[in-house]
Amino acid sequence: MKKAVYWIMGERAGRTIVGIWNWLWGMPVESGGKVAVAVAEESLQSMQEAVQKLAAAVAAQEGAYKTAKRKYEAKITESKTLEQQAMIAQRSGNEEAARMAMSKLIQTEQILPKLEEMVKQAETSVKASKDRLNRERVKLETYKSDMQNIKDMSEVNEALAMIAKVNNEFDIGSAKSDFEKAKSAVERRNLQTEALAELSENPAEKLQAEIENMTLDDEVARRLQRLQDSKPKQLPE
Repeated sequence: MKKAVYWIMGERAGRTIVGIWNWLWGMPVESGGKVAVAVAEESLQSMQEAVQKLAAAVAAQEGAYKTAKRKYEAKITESKTLEQQAMIAQRSGNEEAARMAMSKLIQTEQILPKLEEMVKQAETSVKASKDRLNRERVKLETYKSDMQNIKDMSEVNEALAMIAKVNNEFDIGSAKSDFEKAKSAVERRNLQTEALAELSENPAEKLQAEIENMTLDDEVARRLQRLQDSKPKQLPE
């Protein structure tokens, strides 16, 4: 389907349509995920195919240039041959052959400048095409290296996303925070309770209770001492 879209709409427009299609399906390239890597791979494949086509075109162009150059060089050789033929015919007294050879020489010399210009233009075009092909090949190698970096970066992103997901799922930081809040709340409640208990006590009653406790303690001690003093003494045997 994608190739059909590229064929109908052209590569650039087709890639745009496919990108929009991916976005509509919730797979935007800007997310930098697997879809972005896939688009980069497809783009790299398209660039490779384009460079291959360019290389084939340059090779055909160079072949045509070499053919034209050979024909031009053949015409130069032909002109030299005609000149020699005219010279030999003239020396041998064959005026008709000399005139015919010279006539062909003149016709050949008239076309040689045009052929030379065409060959030079072809040479310039072939050189420009070769330079472009070399630049595109260098760019392609750079993109290949970038492609590997993109894949590596995508894998790292996936790993970091997995780590973040695990950390979020098993994060006990929030639980610790809640525990500390609960602990502080309980401690504050305890302090408030103690303060309220102290405030609710009557100081006079508390003092009276302490006095009574002291009196009771003294009475208990006095009674115990009296019991000790009243123990019967043992007679010597």
